[in-house]
Amino acid sequence: QMQLVESGGGLVQPGGSLRLSCKASGITLENYEITWFRQGSGKERQAVSSISNKPWSSTYYVDSVRGRFIISRDSAKNTVYLQMNNVEPEDTAVYRCAASTVGYSSAGFGYEYWGQGTQVTVSS
Repeated sequence: QMQLVESGGGLVQPGGSLRLSCKASGITLENYEITWFRQGSGKERQAVSSISNKPWSSTYYVDSVRGRFIISRDSAKNTVYLQMNNVEPEDTAVYRCAASTVGYSSAGFGYEYWGQGTQVTVSS
């Protein structure tokens, strides 16, 4: 079964930290561009961070999360992580990971696999 499953979401206070996981089955993540998207209630979907395939593993961060979030890949676990530090209420959203053999697309074009999403709520 070819599938992406996100986990790690939850309720966190502003300034806190959270680590999201994107676990793959049936595909090898290191061969794909893996992008984290998010969509808050009433808002458009936004590309948050991305990591390209090996060996380059180039990373991308949207300006609003640069310096706070870190994307990484553990090939042995076939998992991509999004470490979220110093979170803000504006980070509240459903976070989804997606895999592409074509490459990064801020609009989400060309992604072959999508996870179901995990809710992140930042509130005091």
